[in-house]
Amino acid sequence: MRRPMIVDRSLDQHFMQMALALAEQGAALGEVPVGALVVQAGEVIGKGFNCPISTSDPSAHAEVVAIRDAAQALGNYRLPGTTLYVTLEPCSMCAGLIVHSRIARVVFGATEPKAGVAQSQGRFFDQLFLNHRPLLEGGVLAEACAAALSTFFKNRRSGGAR
Repeated sequence: MRRPMIVDRSLDQHFMQMALALAEQGAALGEVPVGALVVQAGEVIGKGFNCPISTSDPSAHAEVVAIRDAAQALGNYRLPGTTLYVTLEPCSMCAGLIVHSRIARVVFGATEPKAGVAQSQGRFFDQLFLNHRPLLEGGVLAEACAAALSTFFKNRRSGGAR
């Protein structure tokens, strides 16, 4: 039986602000501004932002980069007891990685109507075939997370970003 995690909404907002700052780093490189971090016992153990363009790696989503960073920091491919904070609802690739790494909780900002699988395009984490299901919390600083994406794409359409 899974033990409930203690949730502190002010900490969720604090860590989501950090994820937004990471998203800005990606945007400065011309990447879609999505930031992510992995937290364990109140400490950041992994960070990442989208970088598939700059690394020529289609798997270099913010979540993947942050989870890889956390796994290296812990020396373990499993990350039980951790929370992943990400500015955008995870896609199917990232959702699979979240399950395989055994992240306990996922906190995301904006929904992703086209490709998000936590709630927008099906509820991947509710599937009965999964051997691990993280707790989910969506909508944390959703407006700020969505605004970062909207501004980025508006600038890109007007020729301000690549």
